[in-house]
Parts: sequence; C-alpha cells; structure tokens
Amino acid sequence: MATYQIISIIVMLAAMFAYINDRWIKWPPTIGIMVLALFSSILIVILGNLMPAFSANALGLVSHINFGQLLIKFMLSFLLFAGAIHIDAVKLRKEFWPVMTLATVGTFMSTFLISVMSYYLFHVFQLQIPYIHCLLFGALISPTDPIAVMAILKKAGIPQTLELKIMGESLFNDGIGVVIFLTILEVASNGTGNFSASGTIVLFLKEACGGMLFGALMGYAAYLLLRSIDNYRVEVLITLALVTCGYTLADELHLSAPLAIIVTGIMVGTRGRTIAISSTSWDYLGKFWDLIDEIFNAILFLLIGLEMLIIKIHPTIMIIGGIMIFIVLLARWFSVSLPVAVLRFKIKFEKNAVTILTWGGLRGGLSVAMALSLPQNMHRDGFVLITYIIVIFSIIVQGLTIGKVAEKLK
Repeated sequence: MATYQIISIIVMLAAMFAYINDRWIKWPPTIGIMVLALFSSILIVILGNLMPAFSANALGLVSHINFGQLLIKFMLSFLLFAGAIHIDAVKLRKEFWPVMTLATVGTFMSTFLISVMSYYLFHVFQLQIPYIHCLLFGALISPTDPIAVMAILKKAGIPQTLELKIMGESLFNDGIGVVIFLTILEVASNGTGNFSASGTIVLFLKEACGGMLFGALMGYAAYLLLRSIDNYRVEVLITLALVTCGYTLADELHLSAPLAIIVTGIMVGTRGRTIAISSTSWDYLGKFWDLIDEIFNAILFLLIGLEMLIIKIHPTIMIIGGIMIFIVLLARWFSVSLPVAVLRFKIKFEKNAVTILTWGGLRGGLSVAMALSLPQNMHRDGFVLITYIIVIFSIIVQGLTIGKVAEKLK
C-alpha cells in the first residue's frame, strides 16, 4: 500500500472517530478516539473469521506503519514543541526545582523501582529475563503523558502552579526518559561485559545537557529571526522549519532531540510572545500549534488503538501485564512522594499534589513507541504487550477518573 493511501485512511479514521466522539460519546477527544479505534480493532479481529480478506487488508494497513519510528522521529517533535510554547519560562522558573527534580530524580527512581520489581515478577512466572532488559522496560514505561487529561484537570479547577508542575514534568521527563532508554539500550546492545559507568554517565550527560544547550541556541536564533519581521505566515514557517530541521539535526549530532525541542519551544513561547512577536501574529501562531497538537494527538491515539491488531497475545504475559499496572502505579507514587517530601522543607506544594501527580501520570504513545523499537532478542513482543496493557489502563481508567479524583480532593 502506498504511503499517501495509508495517510489518507488514517486521517479519515481520525476524523470519523473524532466526529462520533464529539457527537455522541463526548469523552476527551484523545481518549474517545483511542477507545473507538480499540473497539474497531476488536471488531476487525472478530470479523476476520467471517471475512478473511477484510481482516487481511486491515492487518496489512497497520503492519505498514512503523509506529515507533513515526512517533519518535517525526510526531514527537511537533507534540513537544506545541506543548512547550505555551509554558512561560518566568512562571516555570518559580517551579524549576519541583519540575526538574520530578523529571530527573523521579524518572530515575521510577526506572529503577519498576526494573527491580519486574525482574522478580518475571522470575515468579519462570521467565528468565536478564536484569538489563528489565531496566530497559523500566525506562520505557516511566515517562508520563498528561495530554489526555490536562483539559479535564483544568475543568476540575486544580491550582495553576500544580498544572504547571504536571505539564513541565511531563515535557522534561519525556526527553529524559528517551535519553535514559537509549543509554541503557546502547549498554544492552554492546553487552554488559563492556559496561563502563563513567562512559555511560558521559554519554547521558552529552545527550541531555548537549540537547538542552543546542535547544537554547536554536531558540535564541529563532527569537532573532522572529523579532526582525512581522508576518505571521513567515513566522509559522520559521517555527515549522525549526521543529523539523532542529529535531533532525540534534538527532544527527547524537544529542537529545526531544530536550532540544522542549527548550526551543519554551524560549520561543516566552521571548516570542512578550518581545519578538506581535499580538496578532502570536494569535495565529498559537492557534496553528494548538491545531497541530490536536491533529497529531488524534492520529497518535488512533494508532495506539489500531496497534492491537498486530500485537502478539500471550496469556501469561497478559497476567503479568495486569500485575504490572499496580507495580507501575506504586513506583510512580514512590518516585513522586519521596522527592516531594524532601522538597517540602524548602518549597510549598499544593494540597493533595502527590495523589494528583500519581493518578494523573498517564502513560502514552511514547512508551508504546519505545517498546516497539526494541530488537526481538530483547523480549520485544512481551514488553510490547505489557506496555500496551498498562497504557490502555492508564488512558481509559486513570484518564476518565482523574477529573472526579481532583474534584473530590479539592
């Protein structure tokens, strides 16, 4: 099937499911689209027994989509930038320590806790999975994605400072999570016998710090360009070029492209909105990236639902996946509550912040994409199924109840 045909079908399905959800179901758009895609996948599997040709065509469509590459190499840059330009660096500076501590220390803690608990859980089920591979799983499942619940949390009336903590942590722990995952993947690929602690730390720092520095340079260059003109059409094109070329260049330089785009987006959003861009141009620019965010998230959650068609089902792994839901939630609670307990000595946190940060820490498409990018010899099929179970539970159960939880706590 040709690429343009695949794109046409995906966009058509996203639009159709978005209409059905908005017209009748009225759930948050991303959750509604994903659930409809999930039920469609189940229906296709059932109809496959009656109409094998129809099922084969659907499977062919989904199997032609490299979900991991599509998200990590292309869609992620747009989603991160669209979120980052709405974060005010001045306000973020006031929440710097909570955001960065949760995004770094919290992500490391979550990765370690999940890897240890999953290692012993696998052994209970007689699955001899090396610890380094469990560490990979911990890294890929730790980043959170609040896209599906931010609108719900805003309606629930959570404090703006807590909203900023959730958004800031999610953006940065996506970037940090990818760096941790790629660093561990390189160690696992080269063999633990060749492991060097100093070399691994240097690699991590190069990716993370180098990516943020590169993003700051791109953001400043974009600010100079945007300040020199007042034409929203050109300004939109500049930001598009910034996202596509900047992300690709950072990746080619072996720097963290997600972190680079996050820093770039925050700089463009803060300095651009206040200094470089007129109010009219900012109105167009902001609405353009809001629309990009909505479209790409609709497509992303559609693909998450359709991926069920090609995931290999195994009863034992499904049981492990169900248990892993509670392990991931427990690790999330620890990785939030411990840093918050330490930071409370210096920083004031909102009431019930730990509960909302824990239950609102949804797992999303990035975790699925990283699981799909694993080589087969690193238990890819099992990790993909477990990740998929956790993500589906996270988005549907946590996503649809976080608003009520926030309102009751308030």
